Amino acid sequence: MLSDIFLITGFGLMGPILAIFIKEGITGGSIFAVGLASTIHILVKSAVQLPFSRYVDSHKDKLRWLILGTFAMCSVPFIYMSATSIYHIFIAQVILGISGGLAFPTWLGLWSTNLDKKHESFEWSLYSTLTGLGTAATAAIGAAIAQYFNFRVTFIFTGILALIGATILFSLERKNVKADGASQLSYHKKRKLVQHNRHGY
Repeated sequence: MLSDIFLITGFGLMGPILAIFIKEGITGGSIFAVGLASTIHILVKSAVQLPFSRYVDSHKDKLRWLILGTFAMCSVPFIYMSATSIYHIFIAQVILGISGGLAFPTWLGLWSTNLDKKHESFEWSLYSTLTGLGTAATAAIGAAIAQYFNFRVTFIFTGILALIGATILFSLERKNVKADGASQLSYHKKRKLVQHNRHGY
């Protein structure tokens, strides 16, 4: 949840200004190009996430895919920052779709399996509230940065916040390794106990 607060809040910075940036600051930019860019992102993400979700359901490396997808997502604001043509925007949208297709199914799986029993509604609501408040706060801030500085400064701040959110995921990997070690220790203890019982101890 903390990772997503940074990630979604970061992307919230550029939410209100992205369409204006594409229309006014990019060669070949137009209202139609803005809509096409959104379509590319959603289509690519939809095409990736369904088959990929079947893969992650049958494998244990969910966290690594989540980290990979999230870091790939972090590259998108920096591509926007250096974009000069509408085709650069379309490439960024493809990357955003692929990375979202990798990160979203793994995030859903990990989040759902780690919800506390009888607190599911509260924890989902807490997540929605915190990410929503973060996005609401940064929408105005991102627009102000773009107005008083420029679009590229907004993209830099977006990328930095997203990278912080992605880096937080490494703490989950360390906890996962510790949990696996504890599970192995527990397994060996149980195995010894079974062996002792079989020999009449």
